[in-house]
Amino acid sequence: MKQYLGALALAAAMMSIGAPAAAQLLVGQTSGFTGPAAAGVKENTDGAKLYLDWVNAQGGVHGQPIQLVSLDDKFEPQLSAENAKKLIVEKNVLALFLGRGTPNAQAVLPLLNEHRVPMIAPSTGAMALHKPLQPYVFNVRATYQREAERTIRHLSLVSVDRIAVLQADDSFGADAVQGAMAGFDAIGKKPVMLAKFDRSKPDFSTLAPKVATSGAQAVLFIGSSSAVAEGTMALRNAGSAAQVVTLSNNAASGFIKMMGVNGRGTIVSQVFPYERSIASPIVKEALELARARKLDGISPAMMEGFAAAKVLVEGLRRAGPAPTRERLVAALNGLTRYDMGGMEISYSATDHTGLDFADLSIIGNDGKFRR
Repeated sequence: MKQYLGALALAAAMMSIGAPAAAQLLVGQTSGFTGPAAAGVKENTDGAKLYLDWVNAQGGVHGQPIQLVSLDDKFEPQLSAENAKKLIVEKNVLALFLGRGTPNAQAVLPLLNEHRVPMIAPSTGAMALHKPLQPYVFNVRATYQREAERTIRHLSLVSVDRIAVLQADDSFGADAVQGAMAGFDAIGKKPVMLAKFDRSKPDFSTLAPKVATSGAQAVLFIGSSSAVAEGTMALRNAGSAAQVVTLSNNAASGFIKMMGVNGRGTIVSQVFPYERSIASPIVKEALELARARKLDGISPAMMEGFAAAKVLVEGLRRAGPAPTRERLVAALNGLTRYDMGGMEISYSATDHTGLDFADLSIIGNDGKFRR
């Protein structure tokens, strides 16, 4: 009898060793960890992990840890689609999360519809992800069009009327420039120059001299961080002292480093509250977690990732202890006035817009964003 009980105890011990403590909630991410958007992608992801790691340290969601499976798509749309298929079909993730780039998100859309998998908080403000409604895309941040319009209106208010616009020749550039043109219409002006540059291999050798001779007081750059940094250098070499303005896809400390001495005075639109303002509950929360990790602070790009992670976690929580893709979509569609920390977000079956917050910042002499 003792031998029998001993065998049972040994078998039970071996089973407990081999069994996982809890099932994992798999979430997939395909984004440009290398390539022209790498600086912002890293900070987006660091901000998301700041919150996800804290949630997991508290026991996860319904006792299950969240595992973020990240793949590098080099900011190439075709590779984004290939990675998304691996994550959806092979890894069987519950959702895609925090992908970067407008053409990249559009390349993934057919897979979302085919497999009915949600994509939460794509790091793009593309209007194509808002209207018409994409049933499996849940936006968190404001649109690029709103940002671009805001920048043009602001420049006019400070008596800057001669504005050039340089845009990436892709769906991101085409989308954001619509907002800029709406801004020009609102102030009754037209750009002194409107030109496109190649998304992958921008060449400003001819564009920069044209901007210089146009007499532009400001240049709105719609492009990746590396393209804006390269374009700004070309402008300065061509003799242009025009104010450089760009959108929130470049709201990262890595962008400031790329800009170097040309960064000072650059205006960058923002889609979240000031990252050093403890008056904002969501910022205060992020700063406290960052300091607990002995980080110096957070960047705007980290704030975007942090907010995105909060929406992801709330969706998983409401999807219940045995979430499926279908239950997660239903939970998000029922998310009403969720307080992320001084910012409310709501979704429904007919509205996946998310937030509408847009602000402006400027890079100061200390190499930090100021508002």
